[in-house]
Amino acid sequence: MEYTGPERRDFTRLDYKIPLAYKVCREDTINKLLQGYTADISQSGLLCNIKDRVNKDDILWLSFDRSTLNIFEELERRSLIYQNGIIAKVVRIEPRSDDTFNVGVQFITREEKNLTNIYPRFHFVEKGLEGRR
Repeated sequence: MEYTGPERRDFTRLDYKIPLAYKVCREDTINKLLQGYTADISQSGLLCNIKDRVNKDDILWLSFDRSTLNIFEELERRSLIYQNGIIAKVVRIEPRSDDTFNVGVQFITREEKNLTNIYPRFHFVEKGLEGRR
């Protein structure tokens, strides 16, 4: 069923289908580089399609080509960038019939990085990626 009410998003979403690499910021998964692709993007988040199960509120490190859209100038000013990846929180998960998941993520802003519910999971990003410096 398609939603026909007023638009609730703060930012317009743009179709943006490109490969995506990501890591789930948990101790047991931070060293695994996983693959998927983006479906659409806005200044506040993106929708991606991935094969691996994640949980709502998981923190992800996302790496994808950000050079082609001018939307990324504002995104890079606001968002928490670490090791050339964007840090985001899972806000929605929709299983698909092909055994993959559409996952909506919200980019974590620089101001949010020190919130107590984000920092312990973000610590795993720092721990797992420090060897790539």
